[in-house]
Amino acid sequence: QVQVVESGGGLVQPGGSLRLSCKASGRIFSMYNLAWYRQAPGKERELVASINAIARRNYADAAKGRFTISREDAKNTVHLQMNSLNPDDTAVYYCNVRWRDIDAWGQGTEVTVSS
Repeated sequence: QVQVVESGGGLVQPGGSLRLSCKASGRIFSMYNLAWYRQAPGKERELVASINAIARRNYADAAKGRFTISREDAKNTVHLQMNSLNPDDTAVYYCNVRWRDIDAWGQGTEVTVSS
């Protein structure tokens, strides 16, 4: 059972930045496909960004140019650097870990963008 814990959410003003982090258990972290999703109130969960074992990145259109996903395999951690935040980015952000039969989610970290 892979344990996934997100951190770094909070309240930020429009135009501000936040860095989310996600730590996952397991000795094979370097093999994991990692992703950040978000779910805004009243909306479905959507993919924000993903990074695979060879650091190939994929971004949703809303994240391109503003968000950067990165991984630190030595620390079993994946980050999401979010810049130029706007109120539409308000959501609960979830970390997802996948590899073979592993499909694990964290409890989420809340991001609120408001003045």
